[in-house]
Amino acid sequence: MVKKVAVILSGCGVYDGTEVHEASAVMVHLSRAGAKIQMFAPDVEMMHVVNHCEGKPGLDKRNVLEESARIARGDVTDLDKLEVSAFDALIIPGGFGVAKNLSDWATKGKDYSINDQVEKIIKGFHQAKKPMGMCCISPVLAAKAIPGCEITVGHDSECEKWPYAQVAKTMSEMGCKHKNKNVGEVHVDSKNKLVTTSAFMCNAPIHEIFDGLGVMIKEVLKLA
Repeated sequence: MVKKVAVILSGCGVYDGTEVHEASAVMVHLSRAGAKIQMFAPDVEMMHVVNHCEGKPGLDKRNVLEESARIARGDVTDLDKLEVSAFDALIIPGGFGVAKNLSDWATKGKDYSINDQVEKIIKGFHQAKKPMGMCCISPVLAAKAIPGCEITVGHDSECEKWPYAQVAKTMSEMGCKHKNKNVGEVHVDSKNKLVTTSAFMCNAPIHEIFDGLGVMIKEVLKLA
């Protein structure tokens, strides 16, 4: 049976939207597995638009759904129309758009909240006992929507390879069970049907990140 998988995007570009390499890898691995993919994004204004050459925000105003269409080759649907019953699994790639457009993690840290639509959808998949895969920074969404869940965002000891280790510590402070995993590994929270991997939370060669995302997709589809 063909698995139907919903993918939630948060814009286009690592600094203010979805991490493009992660989104592409997710789509390649899903396609190779024979899954049917449908992409969604919220029809909301981006927190800000970042000049990716300089890493600095500008004065432009852009829309998350419209920017996500760049990754989806135009085929993206308003998140408000995502019906949990129509899908077997959910995937949310990372990128700063998760922390800026799907939540306010980027500005509020531990005191963050997540987009109402996103929270409703995550809880909907969870209640329906359907698997979810989240990578890079996106596990923070699960941490808020599914208290006490098990996740990985990589390692909890900061170094050149793991510059965002503080996120892991914060997840633990929130009551989640963080599991240290290398970039090619995933953690499977069987109870919550949640599969997570670090992706670009690690300073690793891009092929290792691609391979790690492949493991995530494989494990999610096994649970579907």
